[in-house]
Amino acid sequence: MFAITAKELTKRYRLGGVRHNSLRDALAGLIGRAGRGDEMTALDGVSFDVDEGERVGIIGRNGAGKSTLLKVLSRITRPSSGTAEIRGRVGSLLEVGTGFHNELSGRENIFLNGAILGMKRAEIAAKFDEIVAFSEMERFLDTPVKHYSSGMYMRLAFAVAAHLDPEVLIVDEVLAVGDISFQRKCLAKMRSAGESGRTVLFVSHDMSAITRLCERAIWIKDGRIASDGRAEEVVAAYLHEQSETGSERTWANREDAPGNDAAWLRGVRIIDDKHRNISSSDIRKPVGVEMTYEVTTPDKILVPNFHFYNDQGVCLFISHDWYSGWRDRPRPLGTYKSIAWIPGDVLAEGTVFVTVALSTYEPLIVHFVERDAVTFTVTDTLDGNSVRGDYAGVLPGVVRPKLDWETEAVPTA
Repeated sequence: MFAITAKELTKRYRLGGVRHNSLRDALAGLIGRAGRGDEMTALDGVSFDVDEGERVGIIGRNGAGKSTLLKVLSRITRPSSGTAEIRGRVGSLLEVGTGFHNELSGRENIFLNGAILGMKRAEIAAKFDEIVAFSEMERFLDTPVKHYSSGMYMRLAFAVAAHLDPEVLIVDEVLAVGDISFQRKCLAKMRSAGESGRTVLFVSHDMSAITRLCERAIWIKDGRIASDGRAEEVVAAYLHEQSETGSERTWANREDAPGNDAAWLRGVRIIDDKHRNISSSDIRKPVGVEMTYEVTTPDKILVPNFHFYNDQGVCLFISHDWYSGWRDRPRPLGTYKSIAWIPGDVLAEGTVFVTVALSTYEPLIVHFVERDAVTFTVTDTLDGNSVRGDYAGVLPGVVRPKLDWETEAVPTA
C-alpha cells in the first residue's frame, strides 16, 4: 500500500512580490506588473508513489524544487495544480524551528508539537524522557526557545519529529546545522524508523548519507523528476552530471585526441568484472579502468598510468603498468588496451576522478595526460558485509581497506 501518492504536482510562485503600505502603492504595483511574465515554476508535473516503510532520498541542485516538494507534501503550501495524498500522521522537519513558538520553553514546545500531530498529552508524556535524552537538551528544557542557537533548535526539533510516532517522517537539509556526532544519531534514527515500518523522505546534499540511508532516490531537476530508482544509481547519475564528465570518454580522430607523434588516446571507460560499462560500483566489488590508445612510433617503451583523486582533489593513489610484460620492450605499431583493476574493499565511498597518462621513463617523456578523464562513484550500503558493517555514521578516510582481524580471549591466571 502506498504511504505517499503525488500526481502531476505543480507549484508556481509570483516573483517580485511587494508588501504595499497604501492603496496607491497597491494600484501602482498592479499597473507596473501588468503584462509581465513574473511567475516561476518550482514544481512542474511531479508524479510518484512511495510504499509504506520505504526510505526515499530527494536530491538535486539548489533551487531544483526539493524543498518546495516537501512543503507541498507536508501541507505547508498548496500546489497550484495536482494532488498529493499521505496516509498516516506526518512528522516534518523542513526548517530549523518549524512549528516552534519562540516564547514557549523547550518543554512546552514538545507538548505543542505533539498536539499539532494529533497526539494526546498522555502519549507525549510517555515519549518525553526519550525525546529529551536524544536531544541532549535537558539543561535548557525550561528556557524559551527564542534564546536557542540554530543547532539547539535543530536538536530538539528533530527529536520531537522523530519520536512522536509519525507514520511518515519528512526531513529537509536541516541536519547540516548539527555537529557530526548528532548527525550520526539522526541518520541512525531515520534508518531505524524505516526498518520499523515508517516511511522516510530525506532531502540532503550529502550523497553518502543518501546511499547509506535510502534504498531509493528521486532526482529533481528544474522542477521535474530527472531520475527515480535505486539510490546508488540515481546518485551516480546526479554526481556525474555535476562533475561535467562521465564514466566513458572516446576520441574519434588523432587531431582532437590527447597525444603526440608516438601515441594518442582513443578512449577511457569504467568497467565491472564482466567488462560492462558502469558509472557506480559497490564498495565490495572490483572496478576496472580501461584505456585504449594507438601507438604510432614503434621505438618507445610506453608505460600507461592512472591517477585517482577524490572529490576534494586529494590523490588517493597512482598506478603504473610495470608488470604486464611490456616494461622492457617497445610496443609495435597498433591499438592497445590496458586495464587496471582495483579490488573490492579498497576505495572509500564517494566520487573518484581518474586522470590517464602514457609515459616513457628513460628519458622521461609524457606522451599524453588527460586530467579528470572519467569519474565513477563508489557506494557503500548497510545491506552486506562491507567494512562499514552495521554502522550508519560517517566514516572518514580516503581509502577503506578490509583488513584481517584476530581476536581471542586471554586466559586469566
